Amino acid sequence: MLPSLTWAYWCVLIAALLPYASSYIAKAGAFSLNDNERPREWGGRQSGWRARAYASQANGFEGLPFFIGAVIIAHQLGAAQHDIDLLAAAFVVLRVFYIALYIAGIGAARSAVWALAFLVNIALLFAGR
Repeated sequence: MLPSLTWAYWCVLIAALLPYASSYIAKAGAFSLNDNERPREWGGRQSGWRARAYASQANGFEGLPFFIGAVIIAHQLGAAQHDIDLLAAAFVVLRVFYIALYIAGIGAARSAVWALAFLVNIALLFAGR
């Protein structure tokens, strides 16, 4: 039986899995068991879209604590659940677009989407009543 989590908490789980998806994309078809001995060296040797996919993994992990904290704080401060869920879903959607733009090498749009996701986290912090 699945736990009874809010949509926002499910979004935390999805956001936590996104960096692993980035890593999978980077490694698919190019990562061997031998590379697993020194995976960070493997990442350093990559170029092009694989390097960008690998870098998006790191950024995903870097942005995750703020998102998790913002969701928890919004719940604790009694924000309307609908608002928390909507903002959390917006964050996840923006992060998916961020990964796609990062891998595609579209830097300006990627940075704009990152900024929007950051603003969503701030909105979550102030969503409480």
